[in-house]
Amino acid sequence: MLQACSDNETPEQQDIAEKIVEQSQKSKAMSAEESTASGIERSMAPENATASILSPADGATVTSPVTVTFGLEGMDVAPAGTEQEHSGHHHLLIDLNELPAMDFPLPANDNVVHFGKGQTETELELEPGTHTLQLLLGDHMHVPHEPPVMSEKITITVE
Repeated sequence: MLQACSDNETPEQQDIAEKIVEQSQKSKAMSAEESTASGIERSMAPENATASILSPADGATVTSPVTVTFGLEGMDVAPAGTEQEHSGHHHLLIDLNELPAMDFPLPANDNVVHFGKGQTETELELEPGTHTLQLLLGDHMHVPHEPPVMSEKITITVE
């Protein structure tokens, strides 16, 4: 699958990525009770901020590769590592049954794809079948905002 955050990173972005990996490894070692008291500060989001998947539409039947277009209102898109109030970058949640922890940096894997360069569109190679997609905005350190800025989960069918 696609890992959009790591291509051509600057040394500053590499340092941030290393810190995120370090924090993520620490978070895996903590119990759920300890993680709630993690002390990681979450960036505030305006209450009217919304993320959306502009295309494909919920219930759509598509072919792979699937072009997914992201929408964001009430906030700005900024690359990972750019600390700017009321901004963040997209993370696409693919086929997740449960949301990731909101008080830690989002993991990077086949089900949580980072768009740390500030991308607002992607092409996904998805296997035939039913898939769910949802956007979740992360701050400069990939931590979801407070309150979380996320889209509705959509379901698509890939032929």
